[in-house]
Amino acid sequence: QLQLVESGGGLVQPGGSLTLSCAAAGLRKGYYSILWFRQAPGKEREGVACISDYDDTTYYTDVANGRFTISADNAKNMVYLQMNSLKPDATAVYYCAAYPVQASCNKWLFGYGMDLWGKGTLVTVSS
Repeated sequence: QLQLVESGGGLVQPGGSLTLSCAAAGLRKGYYSILWFRQAPGKEREGVACISDYDDTTYYTDVANGRFTISADNAKNMVYLQMNSLKPDATAVYYCAAYPVQASCNKWLFGYGMDLWGKGTLVTVSS
């Protein structure tokens, strides 16, 4: 069964850190890129980061701003998004998504229709 499940969201103070997890099931090895998106209240969804299961490349949008790191544990079928120095404007529902492609991550992937989405995990940055 194809499935993505996010976890790790919660309340964090400004300047704090949080690591989100995305558990992937049923995806063919080497044929997908996993992308993180977020959607803040009243705003459009925006891309955050990508990691390719094809060649392990990563790509970050300006949203990540050098403070987010995407990684994967292929043995566990897990993808992580470590977020540091969080600011209140990072408050959003964070989603992981899968796109079937045998290629390096790049900025264009964020504009394509994803094959699979998780239900999201809420991150609230507030004091």
